[in-house]
Amino acid sequence: MVRAIILVKSPKKLIAARLRKIASVTDSFPTSGQFDAVAIIDVEQLRKIKEIATLIQKISGVERTETMIEVQ
Repeated sequence: MVRAIILVKSPKKLIAARLRKIASVTDSFPTSGQFDAVAIIDVEQLRKIKEIATLIQKISGVERTETMIEVQ
């Protein structure tokens, strides 16, 4: 299992709720600071992380994302 955290910059309200609707997003919550929400994803293969990040970037109002992959 591969876990990643995707930070999302979006002025849209309820962006965290929209992130939760994406398959493989196990948790999402709003944050304060440089980014507006965090999505935690768990996937079987590393390449799936890019697919999920691309889906998030296509959400209306998402300005940018930053992905961090858990290192064990």
